Amino acid sequence: MELNNTYRKKMLHAIIYFTKKVKNPTKVKIFKLLFFSDFEHFKETGNSITNLDYYAYDFGPVPKHLYEEISDNKVPEDFSPYITLLPFKSEESGKQGAIFKVKEKIKPDLTIFSPRQQRVLEKFADMFRDVDAKMISDISHFKNHPWDKTKNEKGLFNKIEYILALDDESKISVEDAMEAMKEREEMFKVFPLKKTI
Repeated sequence: MELNNTYRKKMLHAIIYFTKKVKNPTKVKIFKLLFFSDFEHFKETGNSITNLDYYAYDFGPVPKHLYEEISDNKVPEDFSPYITLLPFKSEESGKQGAIFKVKEKIKPDLTIFSPRQQRVLEKFADMFRDVDAKMISDISHFKNHPWDKTKNEKGLFNKIEYILALDDESKISVEDAMEAMKEREEMFKVFPLKKTI
C-alpha cells in the first residue's frame, strides 16, 4: 500500500529514523521526539515537519490523531509494511507499554526531508538517544514551554499551538509564522489530506 501524501510519508520515515537511532523507542519517546522536532522546525521556519497537531495530555504533548490510530498497539494499515509495535513492560515504571520496531531491511528515506529537517531530526535523535521515556516526558513538561503554557492557560487535552514555540531565539517573526500558518490552513482546505490511497 502506498502512502499518498508527503506529510504522512514524513511522519512514517521520522518514526523509522528515530526507531533506528534511539534506545528503547517506546510510543511515548517517539511522540516526544516528533513533538520536539516539529516545534523546533516551526521555530526556525514557521512550518512543522510532519504536520501533526499535538495536545496537552497529562503525560505531555501527544500527537492526538497518531495516538488514536495506534491506541490498541496496532499500526495503521499503510504503516504496517514498515513498522510494528511490540508490547513490553517498562523497567522504570513497571507499566505495560509498546515499543516501535522497524521491519527488517527498511531504512528511513531521508531524501523526503529537506537538509534543515534532517538536521533537526538528527539533533533530537542524538540528544535523546539514551534517555528513557520518563525523562523525555519530564523534559517536555518544562515550565513556560508549549505544553506547560497550554495546560495552564487552556487546560489539559487542548491543542498546543505551534506559535508557542517562538521565543527570543526564533529565526522567524511572529507575524511571518502566523502568515505561514494561515497559508497552510488555506492549502489544506483546497487539498485535504487523505490517509491512504
